[in-house]
Amino acid sequence: MTGPTAPRESVAVVVVTFNRADLLTRLLDGLAAQTWRPDAVIVVDNASTDHTREVLETRTDLPLHVTWSEDNLGGAGGFHLGVRAAYDGGWDRVWLVDDDVVPAPDCLEHLMAVDEDCLTSVREDLSGTLVEKAAIDFDLHNPLAIRPKRSAVDTVYPDRASMPGLVEVHNVAFEGFMARRRVVQEIGFPDPSFFIFYDDAEYAVRARRAGHRIWAVRDALLVRQLDFNQQHDLAGWKGFFMYRNLFVVHLRHGENALVRLKPWLITAVVVLLSPLRGGRAEASNVIRAMASARGMRRLTESAAPPR
Repeated sequence: MTGPTAPRESVAVVVVTFNRADLLTRLLDGLAAQTWRPDAVIVVDNASTDHTREVLETRTDLPLHVTWSEDNLGGAGGFHLGVRAAYDGGWDRVWLVDDDVVPAPDCLEHLMAVDEDCLTSVREDLSGTLVEKAAIDFDLHNPLAIRPKRSAVDTVYPDRASMPGLVEVHNVAFEGFMARRRVVQEIGFPDPSFFIFYDDAEYAVRARRAGHRIWAVRDALLVRQLDFNQQHDLAGWKGFFMYRNLFVVHLRHGENALVRLKPWLITAVVVLLSPLRGGRAEASNVIRAMASARGMRRLTESAAPPR
């Protein structure tokens, strides 16, 4: 005689998109082909001007819930809205997926089979190369660690086949991260003030500080449709957000005073070296980033745990 089986958990997929209708179509096709059918697919459209609306309005094969934002809120703002909608909808788990990946047909099934509160899929590129950048070591303790990401899944393992079934990671990308409802209830929502960059890393830090371990699930495969490029122009508009949001992570979550001082040190070094690299534009970016980060040391109120 066997005991009662656990009830089937529900899951809402959250997708944020902006002007990538053709990529979004591939993602939606992948979600429709899942062996574990999602209970909801919440799409936040960041004021796209291409044919995204036409794509979404013609999909009848998925349980779509679309939020049409009047402004581009960035990935951070979009995922904030999407996770809040998933929480308000009462689903047991929420799975965050960007619009430039396609899940293998059994990706969601593999995730739902793991009885852990925080999980993430594992990414390969179109050639089958492992490109999972989730940090295995994200150091907010050592003040000499200029870059907190000390190692990543794809720097430790040569390919996905070399990984064990579960690999503990310290941060995630919002390209495959999954959390149970109780995690959101405890730590809150992605911080919309980040706009882009580090909103996912900051959310993972909050989850781990609350006692939740995060596991990369080897067999939950996502295929990136675009080349993975983490190199950005630090003198351009993205550079401001990269500097500012990295500083905010240190100011909020640095484990000692020296780590929380690192943003000032980085600012000083960038300004001093600007005649040799980066120039005035990067120096201006880092100064503005430091000034803005100081005002973001506390979690944005709308990202706080629900009451």
